[in-house]
Amino acid sequence: MRSREAAPAWIVGAFEHPTRHAPDISTAELHRACAAGALADAGLGFADVDGYFGGRDVPGSNVSWFIDYLNIRPRVIDATDTGGCSPLAHLMHAADALASGRCNVALITLAGRPRSEGMRTGTAPRPGEPERPDSPWEMPYGQTITTLYAMMAARHMHRFGTTAEQLAWVRVAMSQHARHNPHAMYRTPVSVQEVLASPLVAPPLRRLDCCVISDGGGALVVTRPEIARSLPRPGVRLIGGGHTLYGSAGGYFELTSSGASVSGPQAFEQAGVGPRDIQYASIYDNFTVMVLMQLEDLGFCAKGEGGRFVQDGQLISGVGRLPVNTDGGGQCNNHPTNRGGITKIIEAVRQLRGEAHPELQVKDCALALACGPGGSVSNGHAHATVILERV
Repeated sequence: MRSREAAPAWIVGAFEHPTRHAPDISTAELHRACAAGALADAGLGFADVDGYFGGRDVPGSNVSWFIDYLNIRPRVIDATDTGGCSPLAHLMHAADALASGRCNVALITLAGRPRSEGMRTGTAPRPGEPERPDSPWEMPYGQTITTLYAMMAARHMHRFGTTAEQLAWVRVAMSQHARHNPHAMYRTPVSVQEVLASPLVAPPLRRLDCCVISDGGGALVVTRPEIARSLPRPGVRLIGGGHTLYGSAGGYFELTSSGASVSGPQAFEQAGVGPRDIQYASIYDNFTVMVLMQLEDLGFCAKGEGGRFVQDGQLISGVGRLPVNTDGGGQCNNHPTNRGGITKIIEAVRQLRGEAHPELQVKDCALALACGPGGSVSNGHAHATVILERV
């Protein structure tokens, strides 16, 4: 474990685009608007950026084209793509670049327009799925991202007795948070009964067990501590991180386990803290079952106890034991370009700065966690976890 004071990466700018439907805005414009918003939040400009980090959602087949569009001159370029957790991995990669002196100001962006483009992510094969090595054996059975997670939910229910009502409590908590977010896609609170009454998509998952499909995006600006201290915004530093590729072990794998079981312990060890020290958590919530599984794998509760951990409002800020996704999460607020990693970091930054909605702000929030998967969890995926601290 390294000293927290020596943490090389401080988040000094964070911005989430307010739109959830952008039919008249290009993907490049969304990315640039997010970058401009994060830089303005940091008190910096495009001329200050000398490191750029972005994934497959960056427009064009070559990240260099977008860098030229921004008119920046980075010394470090990282186009690593690990799906929805890419921004979490990029934050760790930026920390490495800052620590080595290869850059001073790192910019991370994510944006896209799946809603405007009519993408049916949950009920149709995702772009790129036919190229998966296992697709010739899987695709004839009509798999989609929802059917994969439905198998996970069914297995969790069979193995541990998890109930549909317990899954529904995740959506209820997110909806209670989203009602305070003016930009959230769904702001009306729902009850457990309303979740259970929503149409089945892939048994046992119902429509309200699934996240939104939204346009939009976000960006982060990360810099070295000596630069961060000269800027006007409150400091938030990365003190721990972990990421992994959690494969399907040739078909011999457990559907009730996720990559959080690997990335979480890595992050906690580096930060020198444990689950009990975390005051706020941003947990990737593309499906309700994924919240339960990650909470278990991160050590907030024992394996199989996730249903009991989340029920009865235990994830609602000011009510339960662990406030989760106080912006409404991917369930109700935003899941830009079907990749929720960056919004998870942004809301954690808001909580640590004391800038979350007053009804949901965690008192004296000093330690927060953000995590999530990338790719299709039940047949091989990436996962990343970061731990952030208020300075």
